[in-house]
Amino acid sequence: MKSYNVCLKDTVKTFTKRLFYALFDEQQQVTHAEYLETTFLEILSKLSIEAGKDKWNHFKQSLPEIRRQLDLDAKAFENNDPASHNLEEIYLAYPGFHAISIYRLSHALYKLGVPILPRMMSEYIHGITGIDIHPGATIGESFYIDHGTGIVIGESSVIGEQVKIYQGVTLGGIQVAKSLASTKRHPTIEDNVCIYANATILGGDIIIGANSIIGANVWITQSVPENSLVTYQTEIKIRPKKNGIR
Repeated sequence: MKSYNVCLKDTVKTFTKRLFYALFDEQQQVTHAEYLETTFLEILSKLSIEAGKDKWNHFKQSLPEIRRQLDLDAKAFENNDPASHNLEEIYLAYPGFHAISIYRLSHALYKLGVPILPRMMSEYIHGITGIDIHPGATIGESFYIDHGTGIVIGESSVIGEQVKIYQGVTLGGIQVAKSLASTKRHPTIEDNVCIYANATILGGDIIIGANSIIGANVWITQSVPENSLVTYQTEIKIRPKKNGIR
């Protein structure tokens, strides 16, 4: 019976947390610098991944750019959420920002060709926030997630800049088949699109045009032109009570 290093889940959990801390806190960068490199190399060794030192050096060089992108994401939260009081609150308390942070870190490793580890990082934050962003997804700058619980963003999704997504949104594939693994299965969301709660958008050839608004609860399997408003309508009847009985 083959043995698997399932205990790596705990190691990756701690590594991911400390990497997140170090990204935003200079003191944590100093405190955790040696741990992060040593643990990264240990994880890759246990996953039988070669050239770990080179991959770490490339990854480390990408961290300032990741921080720049995340500062823009945080600003998008501040600009869009009337419940936010300041940037510090967003960095410390917003699960959507936390999920985007781990996505941007795991995506950098994904682009470097590091297998398994990026997905383990994304599943760690998925368990905390309820937000499932595959590290292979491509997401532009100033990304905003409001509430976030139940969001699913598939591996080949492409999201432009200044996109806003609310809880329960799915960017998924219209078919589930192993033969489609190397194809684009998930939609493209162009710049400045807002997708409201529980909308489902499926298919790799689907494009949601720039500046569009996708209303709550819609199900989309065809492309939407730029500057569109897509809504789902249902009839709601409100009747007055009579003698306390409806």
